[in-house]
Amino acid sequence: MAVNRIPKRDRVPLFRLAAQEWQDGKTGIESSSLQRYRQCVDHLVAEFGDRLVCDLDAPDIAGYQRKRLAAGVANRTVNYEVGALRGILKKFRLWNERLAADVSSLKETHDVGKAVSPEDEEKLITAARGSRSLAILPLLCVSIDTGMRASEFKRLRWQDVSLLWENGVIQSGEIIVPKSKTEAGTGRCIPLTRRGCAVLTMWLSRFPNAGAESYVFPYHKVGIGGDSRVPQTWAVDLNRPMGEWKKAWEGVCKSAGVRYRWHDLRHTFISRLAENPSVSEETLKQLAGHVSKKMLERYSHIRRHAKQAAIATLEQFSKASQIAPILTEVGHKIGHTPQLDGRAEEDKSLERNGGPSRTRTCDQRIMSPLL
Repeated sequence: MAVNRIPKRDRVPLFRLAAQEWQDGKTGIESSSLQRYRQCVDHLVAEFGDRLVCDLDAPDIAGYQRKRLAAGVANRTVNYEVGALRGILKKFRLWNERLAADVSSLKETHDVGKAVSPEDEEKLITAARGSRSLAILPLLCVSIDTGMRASEFKRLRWQDVSLLWENGVIQSGEIIVPKSKTEAGTGRCIPLTRRGCAVLTMWLSRFPNAGAESYVFPYHKVGIGGDSRVPQTWAVDLNRPMGEWKKAWEGVCKSAGVRYRWHDLRHTFISRLAENPSVSEETLKQLAGHVSKKMLERYSHIRRHAKQAAIATLEQFSKASQIAPILTEVGHKIGHTPQLDGRAEEDKSLERNGGPSRTRTCDQRIMSPLL
């Protein structure tokens, strides 16, 4: 309402209310992105929730960055959270040029990951077998043998998996990735390894009532039941994808005595393909989907060796008896360089006549720019 044609100013909300309003406006986006926004807002509200949204300035944001780093949070995660804070302030027209100039993003290490060694892989599989999470073993084995992302596993339904069953055991099969974070990854076909078939046989046998629309890794809970104290699944919902398995993965790594990110399993898959000279770069991309330029550059030396090995196979067709006539025809002697041989004879002639040698003249010419 306006008084004397002067509009009444809106009350500035508390930060927690402003953050909730901003978050509610995030519609029509991927569930994974929405989940990340929620996580960012939770941390921001814990720090600034009871303050007015207009009270935040650059020193407050810098202090928040330092506090999060001291808690062991990665630079990339802190940048995500500050990005959410920037979005909240922009919504209320409080993010200005001064703030933009005074608030700096933290430097991120864009590491493409590290490959799991065969020894560590054995340790991880052994630890996964003893985990309370019954899904972590099939997820681990299929991930390292297909290079699928965590988000791709969550979207996977029975209709996306073509399996050949025989006597209750999967003999062969392939996965059609229904949706990926990149256009190149969506719809790619990945054949299953024998290990992948084995762990999926064990996992899928738990859901005899699953249909084509059911999720391959559905929502479920795990509990310890009976005197055997064996983990059991319950509260299964085939129409919902399972949640995060970060805690289960951290437990497996701790039991195995190793440290790997989940994304390192995809990196291992790509690494092993890249190290195989018989696998072309195009085949690698078709199996893995989008492969970053940085990752391909890391293995460019492997590709170069593969190309050299391929060219070396042509040597059997080019014999020395074919090379010698060609070089002789253009004035070359095998084992000699005609131009240098001619200059050597000329130098000897000059020295016999008391003149300077060409070698000394060349030395003077080379050194003259330095004088």
